[in-house]
Amino acid sequence: MCRAIDDAGDRWAASLRGRRWVDVSAAVVSNLSDHGAVWVLAAAVKGRRPGLARRRAIVALALAGTTSYGVNRAVKQVVGRSRPEHAEVPTNGLPIRTPSSSSFPSGHTLAAFCAAVVLPDDRSARLAALSFAAAVAASRVHLRTHHPSDVLGGAAIGAALGTLVRPLVSVLAPRPGCGRGRPE
Repeated sequence: MCRAIDDAGDRWAASLRGRRWVDVSAAVVSNLSDHGAVWVLAAAVKGRRPGLARRRAIVALALAGTTSYGVNRAVKQVVGRSRPEHAEVPTNGLPIRTPSSSSFPSGHTLAAFCAAVVLPDDRSARLAALSFAAAVAASRVHLRTHHPSDVLGGAAIGAALGTLVRPLVSVLAPRPGCGRGRPE
């Protein structure tokens, strides 16, 4: 089953490689997601004013970041899957960090889906965040840093983890206007 998913995903990505705008976009999205940079920026924008909104942004970012990091490391150690054979994807000179850990799950994707579930407080923001998380997943396959099944696994684990963490954020930092500890 994984082999069929990986083969189909590789064929799809191969059909887009070599198109300058796709190659560059994949590099930009992947770099923005490195070390959670885009999620730190999203939390900073969300918490730009003092008060409950800032506290909630900090708590959400901290919980999403620490839990996704810990779960990702643990799963990678257990699975130990090798990465795809590397072939250079043109990125118009944009550097791409070479991963040194095992391949399953995609840590970029896991963290992106976890943050996309945990950080936003409304439906439209969550939809935008999940769309960006999907772009992160696609970029990792496009750049040949992960097998397609690695990003699917990362997305599933990250979304599930975010779903588990989100109520804790609401307990530790309720949304402005909500009662303390009231789950969403």
